[in-house]
Amino acid sequence: MANHEFFMQEALSEARQALRKGEIPIGAVVVLHGEIIGRGHNLRETTHDPTAHAEIIALRAAGKKVGTWRLREAVLYVTLEPCPMCAGALLQARLERVVYGADDLKAGAAGSLLNILQFPGFNHFVKITGGVLADEAVALLQKFFQERRSDKEDKGKSKEG
Repeated sequence: MANHEFFMQEALSEARQALRKGEIPIGAVVVLHGEIIGRGHNLRETTHDPTAHAEIIALRAAGKKVGTWRLREAVLYVTLEPCPMCAGALLQARLERVVYGADDLKAGAAGSLLNILQFPGFNHFVKITGGVLADEAVALLQKFFQERRSDKEDKGKSKEG
């Protein structure tokens, strides 16, 4: 569990970068044999790209670093449970395991809402470990959405006055 926490701290660092950019604070790292080979954080707003999720960016960086899209022995650490798109990408990359922080009850595809990563009809399964440093991941998300609501309220007040 100590290694999981170490690498999740790295993913949380990526999430904080997203937060500073005004992005939903989700971060990810891909680890192979104890080494981080890919990093990413949400960049959807910055890039105007709906696929610019932390997991996708980290997978692309990892594939580029090791020279293949097949990441069979790699583990992805991500601060929020992967969505269906990202879960599909994890399957395609043939990852060994995903370790996530907070459950995503609205779009989680690693067991909370549905489980794409272990669907019986697919030819590959990804092992799942959830809840690692979940409180820290949730706190970042709450901070982002509280600030966002506060900004909207401030804009509403300035229009009235």
